[in-house]
Amino acid sequence: MGDLSESELLALFRVEESRNRAFNLLVRQYQQRLYGFIRRMVTDHDEAKDVLQNVFLKAWTGLDGFRADSQLYTWLYRIAHNESLNHLRRMKRGLFVSEASVVERLITTLDSSEHFSGDAIQRKLQRAVMRLPDKQRAVFTMKYFDGMKYETMSEVTGTSVGALKSSYHIAVKKIEEWVTNDQTRST
Repeated sequence: MGDLSESELLALFRVEESRNRAFNLLVRQYQQRLYGFIRRMVTDHDEAKDVLQNVFLKAWTGLDGFRADSQLYTWLYRIAHNESLNHLRRMKRGLFVSEASVVERLITTLDSSEHFSGDAIQRKLQRAVMRLPDKQRAVFTMKYFDGMKYETMSEVTGTSVGALKSSYHIAVKKIEEWVTNDQTRST
């Protein structure tokens, strides 16, 4: 059985007898794409799974109130975006350490993960992405890795398209600089 449309999933969810089945289908349909975004934000596989679980818990409790003003996937992605940023904030508060220390922890997690299968160039890119401030990293991830349109990113983040374009441009410049500097140091 193929993926159901968003309207079909929502219709199934709104019928008490098929609610659990509809939610299970929703999870299967969206978990991989949402996990990819979350994983790029928090780097640790287990932490990404925990954040993803929180996303679906919030979706379960909030789906009755979903008004379909936006696409279901956009709504879920917004929850994933917010939960990822909240997770990173909690991590910084809980560790009582500097931003640089948290970034180093995220990069170390990436480097030691058996769940990351990228080559050396992908690792350099991901290390550079991890150095970005959280919100810039989210914008870069949505645009570069997920190919999201600025209008959709605006719905997800609640930020203007112009600000998102600027943020992405600045992120790209920083990444180019870090990757270039990293290459000159290693030669």
